[in-house]
Amino acid sequence: EVQLQASGGGLVQAGGSLRLSCATSGFTFDDYSIAWFRQAPGKEREAVAYIINTIDGLTYYRDSVKGRFTISSDNAKNTVYLQMNSLKPADTAVYFCTARYGYSDYEWRAPHRYDYWGQGTLVTVSS
Repeated sequence: EVQLQASGGGLVQAGGSLRLSCATSGFTFDDYSIAWFRQAPGKEREAVAYIINTIDGLTYYRDSVKGRFTISSDNAKNTVYLQMNSLKPADTAVYFCTARYGYSDYEWRAPHRYDYWGQGTLVTVSS
């Protein structure tokens, strides 16, 4: 059974930090690339960050989080992280991790390009 278990969300003040974790199982982690998406109430799901799961570990970010968020992968633990610093109220959302087969950056922002999804973890940033 494929599982992507997101954790680490919570309530934090603006300017604070959180680290999200995505623990995976049930598929060959090294063959998949991983992304974080988020969805705020009443808004569409949007891509936040993406890591191509090769030794180079190329990463991609939406413009609004560049310089504040860092995605990383621990292949020994089959886990991906999202370090979020300088959080803003606009970052408030449910954060999802998702996986897709291969190492392409093609349409990494498109939710329909992903094979597996986790259940999400809520991040609330207060002003």
